[in-house]
Amino acid sequence: MDDQTPVGRAKGGIARSKSLSPERRHEIAKIAAAKRHERAIKATHGSPDHPVHIGSLEIPCYVLEDGRRVLVQGGMLTALDMKQGTAGRGGGDRIAKFTATKGLSKFISKDLEEMIKEPIKFVTPWGSTAYGYDATALTDLCDAVLAARKEGALHYQQEHIAAQCEVLVRGLARVGIIALVDEATGYQRDRAANALAKILEAFIAKELQPWVKTFPNEYYQEMFRLRGLEYSPDSVKRPQYFGTLTNDVVYDRLAPGVRHELKKVVPKREDGRPKATLAQMLTRNTGYPKLREHLGAVVATMRMSNDWHDFKAKLDKFYPRYGDLPLFDYAIEDDGKGL
Repeated sequence: MDDQTPVGRAKGGIARSKSLSPERRHEIAKIAAAKRHERAIKATHGSPDHPVHIGSLEIPCYVLEDGRRVLVQGGMLTALDMKQGTAGRGGGDRIAKFTATKGLSKFISKDLEEMIKEPIKFVTPWGSTAYGYDATALTDLCDAVLAARKEGALHYQQEHIAAQCEVLVRGLARVGIIALVDEATGYQRDRAANALAKILEAFIAKELQPWVKTFPNEYYQEMFRLRGLEYSPDSVKRPQYFGTLTNDVVYDRLAPGVRHELKKVVPKREDGRPKATLAQMLTRNTGYPKLREHLGAVVATMRMSNDWHDFKAKLDKFYPRYGDLPLFDYAIEDDGKGL
């Protein structure tokens, strides 16, 4: 038999195509084209900062408005140790070509084949367009690759992908059994609180740290500019409400519950006033470096903004607050009082 002779599903597909009238084939093609260009579905949950962790691998993931869990194409390629494909669909062509290779194609189910050929186009929570696959496609693809390797059907250049699939399957198995135990025992209901406790433990120091200058002069210079106030580099006086602004743009965006916990642990004087700054209560290895990193991002965003409302819109988009916290009314006009 010639290598070009179609077999299996391909043979059946060609026979079916020949049995259809030209009008029917045209109609099917129009439906497929319309499906590819239909409105992109929106993701309700997920961000690049919270990928799926499988061992040392990270795969960006999202949950769509219809409940589907998706893995981003680029992350799939990296996890499978594949090179990025051509532009346009985030590397989907690379995976499609891989699954269509002679040795592997017979191990790919019809459902998986369709998922790979038609990646899900969706809109991330911040408005960018992305492509991904149903999360189950990763496990199905790994199973197919490992089955092909067992039968000796893989090309030697595909062996590294099979090795990566083995790592993924083992990692997913470990994560899966933990999730099942958590669900069966009810521990999943307490897991979120425990996770928050771990975050706070990493961020909040048990002892007061030495005072060091943390907020750069440029932070206050930009805040004065955005609030429409005159800034004097020779004065350390600030409007009293700047503390409220700083809580919002800095501490409420470091990690969930961190500002609330900081206020609880900071030592107080007899009159109730704090003896130290919130920054002094952050851990040196996690909390303080994160604060400095976030401050850099805040100042950079300030520089790119025309006024306070413009700045807040950008900040809320790229560095949103953690939790459902009450918002401060920024509509007040500064008259210079309290300086």
